[in-house]
Amino acid sequence: MAELSLDIFTPSKLAYSASVKAVTIPGTVGSFQILHNHAPLISTFELGAIKVIIDNNSTIFFSTNGGTVEVLNNKVKILADSLELVHEIDIDRAKDALKRAEERLAKKAVEKIDVARAKSSLARANNRIKIYEKYFNYQP
Repeated sequence: MAELSLDIFTPSKLAYSASVKAVTIPGTVGSFQILHNHAPLISTFELGAIKVIIDNNSTIFFSTNGGTVEVLNNKVKILADSLELVHEIDIDRAKDALKRAEERLAKKAVEKIDVARAKSSLARANNRIKIYEKYFNYQP
């Protein structure tokens, strides 16, 4: 299978760069996969998992909170709002963040809180936990 050049950027750095076989991204209306000779594309993507197939025996997963992707001439550039390799997710920290967000939302009737921010924190924590539990021990 032919390869793609993949670069994933976060606001602070180039987070990942490699030649890969395929990339699956959590699109706004569903996940989509990018393979060799994909049509040119610029798209946003949502909170979820980015799956990168490096070769027949190697797949890696990232947790992301969304961003933008560009595909042109077998080069894929991802600008991710955040990115975390599944093996780098601090599961205890994610569970603590989930608990804090749930507690804030439970108090919304009593205290004035930023509900949108609390819901966003809840969604991010849930995403990190889900990806960790699903892919930490992934075997192709």
